[in-house]
Amino acid sequence: MREFLRTETGGAAVLVAATVLALVWVNVDRSSYDTVWTTKLSILVGGSGVSQNLRHWVNEGLMAFFFLIVGLEARREFDLGELRDRRRLALPAAAAVGGMLLPIGIYLLVNRGRPSAHGWGVAMSTDTAFALGMLALFGRRFPSSLRTFILTVAVADDLVAFAVIATAYTHAVRVTPLLIGVGALGLAVIARLRRIRNGVLYAALALVAWVAVLKSGVDPVIVGVALGLLSVAYPAIRADLERTTDLFRLFREQPTSEYAQTLRTSVRTALSPNERLQQLYHPLSSYVIVPLFALANAGIAIDGRFISRAYGSAITLGIIVAYLVGKPIGIFASTWLVTRASGGRVRPPVGWGSVLGGGAVAGIGFTVSLLIATLAFSGVALQEAKLGVLSAALCASALTWVVLRGIRALPERLRLRAVMGVSQTLVDLAVPVDFMYDHIRGPEDALVTFVEYGDFECPYCGQAESSVRELLADFGDLRYVWRHLPLNDVHSHAQLSSEAAEAAAAQGKFWEMYDLLLAHQDALSVKDLLGYARELGLDVDRFREALRKQKYADRVARDVESADASGVSGTPSFFINGRRHYGAYDLNSLSAEVRAARARAAVAS
Repeated sequence: MREFLRTETGGAAVLVAATVLALVWVNVDRSSYDTVWTTKLSILVGGSGVSQNLRHWVNEGLMAFFFLIVGLEARREFDLGELRDRRRLALPAAAAVGGMLLPIGIYLLVNRGRPSAHGWGVAMSTDTAFALGMLALFGRRFPSSLRTFILTVAVADDLVAFAVIATAYTHAVRVTPLLIGVGALGLAVIARLRRIRNGVLYAALALVAWVAVLKSGVDPVIVGVALGLLSVAYPAIRADLERTTDLFRLFREQPTSEYAQTLRTSVRTALSPNERLQQLYHPLSSYVIVPLFALANAGIAIDGRFISRAYGSAITLGIIVAYLVGKPIGIFASTWLVTRASGGRVRPPVGWGSVLGGGAVAGIGFTVSLLIATLAFSGVALQEAKLGVLSAALCASALTWVVLRGIRALPERLRLRAVMGVSQTLVDLAVPVDFMYDHIRGPEDALVTFVEYGDFECPYCGQAESSVRELLADFGDLRYVWRHLPLNDVHSHAQLSSEAAEAAAAQGKFWEMYDLLLAHQDALSVKDLLGYARELGLDVDRFREALRKQKYADRVARDVESADASGVSGTPSFFINGRRHYGAYDLNSLSAEVRAARARAAVAS
């Protein structure tokens, strides 16, 4: 999720630059702008194929990759994100629908009785990259859960928009090509169910489906969404990683092409298709395809007469009012209604002030709105629609800034409640902290519990240890818990070191041994461990006997089982108040997460 957000917000800057470039280009030399994007490009095989101008290649071809990312992120949310608890599906779905229906109603009201009313689809979609970019710019002190909430709403928004494109803005449909396209997607589903992982096969089926759906008259972006939803997401499983380690050892001993191929396959299959496809295509979509779409579609020839006429037109005004009024009120009201109807059992993951700010930023519609505009309008009406979309995006950004500044002006207690809310977050830690069993450092009544699954021989755990020390020093209300996850297939002394720590714990010296083991990660042999026992003043004979008989192997195994239950496969892995921490584990990143968890806990108490 962090990587997705980072890519989206980074791509927003490129998107803005492409939009500005399109406006400058069309107003400096409109003829060259039109000439470039109306140039025909044909791909023919045996006299038949696809022939379109460059703008349509971008809108119907490259944008299929954009919708592929939408489908991938929707599937990731269902499998690993907030929506893995299906009860939480109602809230973002209602927010997305409410945030679309009210803007559509406003647009239809403004355009009632006019031919332009059929362009209602332009006024409903949120641009994910722009919205997240504005939150990154204006809302840095607000919780990442706000960006996650808006992202979830935006993904649901895009899926509904896709359905609108495929139905309301599809006219004459040719049945035979459509059936061929559906058949190709059906074969992809069968291949997925049979766990076939051949990328060439899926690419070939996707190409057949895209061409067939295009020929049918339906917008072929459907292919991208469908393939994205097919791509399951799951965390790397420790058993798969251990098998990959074993294969690498075999390859190291016998570096043959056969072992190399087997190892590549094992590495690839250890990661979910969803993660691999997002890593491959998401940066391409955010930094190249969507900006290229803006360059091809955002160009508006602006002069005084056009501006005065456009801002008086029902199309432009309908879009602006729909986004500035309909989006924030629709999202806020529908979220409130779901919360009220559920008796408070379903709540937004953020406070109501954040929901309002998120609704305001959702008023930035760009990519999908422009795409629908090109399907719904032409000529002057299309230019008016584009101006409305761009003006709404600019005004929604300003409105978001006003809302967020107003929240920050509230007294601290009210501000925390408005920002964080009181909802219970999903808990990723399968086995709760047990004060009678776990190794705990820090006050028992602390607001924040910080759990680490670690390996004493893991160099990354050694690097993270300094950050943990700083956290404990900086936050007096932080409780730190260590759980064992020895990576025996990678580190030869990991299991022995974990058992040594437990043998020291039996003599009341766990944390002292913990400090020594992480400080001397390159010296963890039996001889070294016995030396540390002497240094700590332990009963060395008792300590040696415990290691020899593996007396505490079951205790370590219990921690490993709890790691497996929580989907942990590598070290270090952190959980903050039960939520798994993804991404960097430097001091600044961990401190930000601890502060957010503490604020949430303080509001809840």
